[in-house]
Amino acid sequence: MSATVESNIRPDYDEELQKIADYVLDYKIDSDEALDTARNCLMDTLGCGLLALRFPECTKHLGPLVEGTVVPHGARVPGTSFRLDPVKAAWDIGAIVRWLDYNDTWLAAEWGHPSDNLGGILAVADHLSQKRVAEGEAPLTMRAVLEAMIMAHEIQGVIALENSFNRVGLDHVVLVKVATTAVTAKLMGANREQLLSALSHAWVDGQSLRTYRHAPNAGSRKSWAAGDATSRGVRLADIALHGEMGIPGALSAPQWGFYDVLFSKTNKDQQIKPEGERKFSFSQDYDTYVMENVLFKISFPAEFHSQTACEAAVMLHPQVKDRLDEIDRIVITTHESAIRIISKEGKLANPADRDHCLQYMTAVPLAFGNLVAEHYEDDFHEAHPIIDELRAKMEVVEDERYTREYLEADKRSIANAIQVFFKDGSETDRVEVEYPVGHRRRRAEGIPLLEEKFKANLATRFPLGRCEQIFALCTDQAKLEETPVQRFVDLFVI
Repeated sequence: MSATVESNIRPDYDEELQKIADYVLDYKIDSDEALDTARNCLMDTLGCGLLALRFPECTKHLGPLVEGTVVPHGARVPGTSFRLDPVKAAWDIGAIVRWLDYNDTWLAAEWGHPSDNLGGILAVADHLSQKRVAEGEAPLTMRAVLEAMIMAHEIQGVIALENSFNRVGLDHVVLVKVATTAVTAKLMGANREQLLSALSHAWVDGQSLRTYRHAPNAGSRKSWAAGDATSRGVRLADIALHGEMGIPGALSAPQWGFYDVLFSKTNKDQQIKPEGERKFSFSQDYDTYVMENVLFKISFPAEFHSQTACEAAVMLHPQVKDRLDEIDRIVITTHESAIRIISKEGKLANPADRDHCLQYMTAVPLAFGNLVAEHYEDDFHEAHPIIDELRAKMEVVEDERYTREYLEADKRSIANAIQVFFKDGSETDRVEVEYPVGHRRRRAEGIPLLEEKFKANLATRFPLGRCEQIFALCTDQAKLEETPVQRFVDLFVI
């Protein structure tokens, strides 16, 4: 019997990689809505990062790997005095942005937080702008940052529309790595071959498991995983810019590519798809859709599938706050994704466990009328046993319409309903919220609240005058777009 000989004819780059590269290099952004939303996203994302600096479990990770390191033209970490190489700065910015689970969200077959990419984008843009000025060249402007944000959102979000990474046990931060790699390579001046090389390395790089997001292993890695991914994107872009050869069949290579190794179990029943069917599917081309439709977390620092449950619980609080000990049961009606990801029973081990528990995130606003980051901390949980008492009385049921409309392109709802039943046979209203305040359908209502959230977050770190200066710039579209990146970041330095 003769041995099988593998063909060594080097293929063209996978079509999926080429489409990303061509989008990043050639697409011209002219959507005023996307640019305006990106400006609001920038405010919200940086504000989330500033708020996270109040938490020592976050700040212990920040700063240079070697104390005392001096980095010429180093990228700054907003809200701190750190000046770091762009790779570590991207890690730090990404970590503070994601720490409290309060930045934007995208929900589809896969979910995630596209503003996580700001870690790499801002770090690279700040460093390059400082370097350009020092060399007598024009700096990058914040328009370039906004455009990079729009493109990173689009890459991450469009891939997520039809392709579920969680179904095969992979964490959504793989898409942060890929999107950051693409847009930071462009900021660094990559040509098409270099950008394709960078993207290919992002796909073959090895991907994070979702273990740290789910019971009984949920933990704080989920708060820095996106920082790690956006930082890795910067590193891979830099490697490609130094001439590293690409891997054309990164996705499609038989047996060794991403599809066959990591994406073979893709349907609901976890059956292995045959070769040839293991590939991404796409329902639309890349443009500006994702930024225009992104979901803002405005009211609660909580996993997004629970946002409408939290809203409903706040609305019910006046009816139940004086009758908590009379409650017989609480029925939460929700959608399949929420049940699969955040519905938990039993002991919750840490803050990261609690902020991914639908029942916990419903119980707190039912009892206290609000949900803030401090409500996940150990001392608060231990001081209020009523939270676990309420959790024990909860029933979580699926509404098939909620599940269906969660995925429908013209709806993209994230619906939850809550009703409380008392021991004497009485009951509250059934309160249903289908679209959270951060949804595109509620933009007019949501943006003023987003701006107030940003002001409050600024005030946790800066004196009043600086807060007013930053807010005025961030709410002036034209002025912000023309501001040099390094001047913008100057405002956030402690």
